[in-house]
Amino acid sequence: MNGFPAPAALERLRGRTVVVKFGGSAMVDEELTRAFADDVVRLRRAGVRMVVVHGGGPQISAQLKRLGIGSHFAAGLRVTTPETMDVVRMVLSGKVQRRLVGLLNEHGPYAVGLTGEDAHTLVAERRYGEVGGEAVDIGLVGNITKVDTTFVRMLLDHGHIPVISPVARGESGEVYNINADTAAGAIAVALEAGTLVVLTDVAGLYAHWPESDRIVERLTAGDLDLLLPGLDGGMLPKMEACGNAVRAGVRTARVLDGRVAHALLTGLLHPGRGGTTVLPDTAPENGDTESPPPLRPTGTVPVS
Repeated sequence: MNGFPAPAALERLRGRTVVVKFGGSAMVDEELTRAFADDVVRLRRAGVRMVVVHGGGPQISAQLKRLGIGSHFAAGLRVTTPETMDVVRMVLSGKVQRRLVGLLNEHGPYAVGLTGEDAHTLVAERRYGEVGGEAVDIGLVGNITKVDTTFVRMLLDHGHIPVISPVARGESGEVYNINADTAAGAIAVALEAGTLVVLTDVAGLYAHWPESDRIVERLTAGDLDLLLPGLDGGMLPKMEACGNAVRAGVRTARVLDGRVAHALLTGLLHPGRGGTTVLPDTAPENGDTESPPPLRPTGTVPVS
C-alpha cells in the first residue's frame, strides 16, 4: 500500500461510517479486487468505520451454468427458485465472501464475514417483479423490511470490517435473495452512515445515454427523482439506493467506476473527481461534511 495519501490526508474521514457496495468488474479482476482491499484497509487504519456489502451475480450465473441449472431474469431481477437460492447462498457466502475476507485479512485481523441472515441483520418479505404493468412471481427475491444493526455495530466498535452477503431472513424463516445495491443502501441508512459508495462498471450516471456520454457529476435527491423513470438495467437499483439513502439521512452517496484501481480511496478523498455524487436536497455548498453524523442507539430499524 505504498504511494497513497499520508494518514493526515485521511483525517477528515476519521470516525465516519462508510458503507461500500462492492461488485461488478472489481469482483472478477484479481488486480482490482486487491486494490479495493488495500483501500478498505487503509481507510480502516485511518479510523474510518468501514462496512462492505458485496454482490456476486457473475459468479452465481457461472455456478448455475456449471450445475446445469437454468437461470433467467424478469423485471431486471434473477428469478430465484429454492434450487437457485441454494446456489446463491453457497456462492455468496462460501466463495465470494471468503475470497474478499481473506484478502482483507492479509493485512491484519480485520474482516468478519456475515450474511443478512446472521443475527437477523436483514429481514425481508417476498418481492414481486413488474412486467408490462403486471406483478409477476420471481421466487425467493425479497424487499428489506427491517435492519438490525446490533451485531454490525459491535463489530465496528471492536475495530472490525463487516463484510455482508445480501441474503435476508423472512418473518417465517424463509431465505431471500436481495439486490446488493438495495441492501447496501438500507444498511447505510440504519447505521446513519456518513457516506454510501456504490462501485459499478460505468464512469457514473450518464446525463443522456446513449446520445451522450456526459456524466452527471453532482445532483440532489430531488434531481435524481426526475431522472429515475428513464433509467433501466443495473443502474436503476444503484441510483434508487443512493437517492433513498440520502433522503433518509446519509450525508452523501457516490457512484464510482469500479474498473479503475483505487477508485474507492480516490473518490472519498477527492469527491469532485470522477463518478456521480448524490446529495440531500438541503445539502451544504461543499457537497460533503467534515465530521461524522451522530449515531442512533443500537437496535432494529424498520424500512419503509
